[in-house]
Amino acid sequence: MLSKKMEEALNAQVNAEFWSAYLYLSMSNHFAAAGNQGFANWFSIQFQEEQAHATIFMKYVLSCGGKVTLAPIAGVKTEWKSPLEAFEDTLAHERKVTALIHDLCVLADEEKDFGTANMLKWFVDEQIEEEANAQELIDSLKMIKDNGFGLYMLDKELKARVYTTPAPLATSAE
Repeated sequence: MLSKKMEEALNAQVNAEFWSAYLYLSMSNHFAAAGNQGFANWFSIQFQEEQAHATIFMKYVLSCGGKVTLAPIAGVKTEWKSPLEAFEDTLAHERKVTALIHDLCVLADEEKDFGTANMLKWFVDEQIEEEANAQELIDSLKMIKDNGFGLYMLDKELKARVYTTPAPLATSAE
């Protein structure tokens, strides 16, 4: 059973995950409109991942007898000057999400909520990966600079990315 404080914090995270999805959907649409289908694909998969993260949190809250409360999604940025700017925004955003996950871990520890602490471990590991992926793309874009062929090749590489169901959803019965 979740404490009221933990239930509220997890609900806030559900809504934060949906906001993240909305941000990445905006980025995907921005790049699709600009003809950068690979960048659009990368952000579209991020959108799907964030929706899955929200679903994991919702299923967890419900499995603990809690209630999921959805809030309106605030507006997001809709334009970026370059792929580099979009990925810098991505890294900054993922760092904020990491801080939110860490705050949940601290709360779980304070509440002696070992079940939630265990569930959050997957998200701690996921955030390490998210930040590393964004940083890798920033490093690539800084190396490429304004080289059209380099941008074309990176866009083509990102077009090949496919969505993979996150482990907590892949192992649960639907």
